[in-house]
Amino acid sequence: MNFPHKRLAILGSTGSIGTQALDVIAANPDKFLVEVLTARHNADLLIAQSRRFRPRQVVVTNPENFDRVKSALQDLDIQVFGSEAALAEVVQSDAIDLVLTAVVGYCGLLPTIKAIEAGKDIALANKETLVVAGELIMNLAQKHQVKIIPVDSEHSAIFQCLVGEEKNPIEKIILTASGGPFRGKQLADLQQVSKEQALKHPNWSMGAKITIDSASLMNKGLEVIEAKWLFGLRAEQVEVIVHPQSIIHSLVQFEDGSMKAQMGLPDMKLPIQYAIAYPQRIHSDFPRFDFMKYPNLTFEKPDLQTFRNLGLAFEALARGGNMPCVLNAANEIAVDYFLHDKVKFLQMSDIIANCLAKMPYIANPNYEDYVQTDEETRVLAKSMVYQ
Repeated sequence: MNFPHKRLAILGSTGSIGTQALDVIAANPDKFLVEVLTARHNADLLIAQSRRFRPRQVVVTNPENFDRVKSALQDLDIQVFGSEAALAEVVQSDAIDLVLTAVVGYCGLLPTIKAIEAGKDIALANKETLVVAGELIMNLAQKHQVKIIPVDSEHSAIFQCLVGEEKNPIEKIILTASGGPFRGKQLADLQQVSKEQALKHPNWSMGAKITIDSASLMNKGLEVIEAKWLFGLRAEQVEVIVHPQSIIHSLVQFEDGSMKAQMGLPDMKLPIQYAIAYPQRIHSDFPRFDFMKYPNLTFEKPDLQTFRNLGLAFEALARGGNMPCVLNAANEIAVDYFLHDKVKFLQMSDIIANCLAKMPYIANPNYEDYVQTDEETRVLAKSMVYQ
């Protein structure tokens, strides 16, 4: 679609990705229109966003916040809905060109499916959708001729490197990882780390869940699984390298040995803008990279013994079937419990490993299998905390 205007639904508008997306939209009012905003907990911010951007529809998925949001917006011509089911309904509107899935976790799966079935292009920030049901999602996208444009900085980098290379086979891709706040630490160092320490990421400003995932390297593991499906690769074609400066966002190696990388400062607004404006590149006032400020770019192998979650993700990917769904559900419970001081940092890996060992394997799951797997894994993971 040519500008103006691309009409957007932003699922998770009050989170880190959602708020930055609205900053990009506000800077380009001649190019984007906000048709739908959704959030769960932050009613005050959702109200403020709605009054500023005037979407047609607003969804607040936490019923406790519904009356408050509806009352605050009653003087505006905005439909307000208050349920998880509404999230999957509003994305099907004819008024939407692109759905930015910026919600966190498994809850992004069904709205993404419904948006694809309605023929909407997806700007994908909800990596869990492809982790849980990658084969299903990519098959649906192909069937409905829908574009999935990644928002994660690493997958955006790969996506950008592949523009114009459609007929050239990929030998492998290399996802870069900052290493998080505990890079270089040993197991003994991580025995008593606090959530406050884990939430201090050295390079990126992100939400709590993804920041903890980054500290444990689970975020990189989820990105490995996401990359496999996004780019049609075998598991062994995806590698991870630790790059502490977070300047090279990821690389593609082609069958002739040539490599392409996408570089830039660690700022999520750039991949967000690229995704929602695609296929155009549009002007920005984002800070520019200066080589003289980064004279040394360094690289390390990831420590899979200390950071077990990355290895567990590779294991789930290799096993296939519903195992990535198990990995994701167990991790969501483990992270939530860590953030609420119910488990220690290293115990998160124990919970995930035990769930992968104990959950029944389904080789070719359908949507209902994913739903059941997710529910049963969460029950199992919770039961392990209180053993």
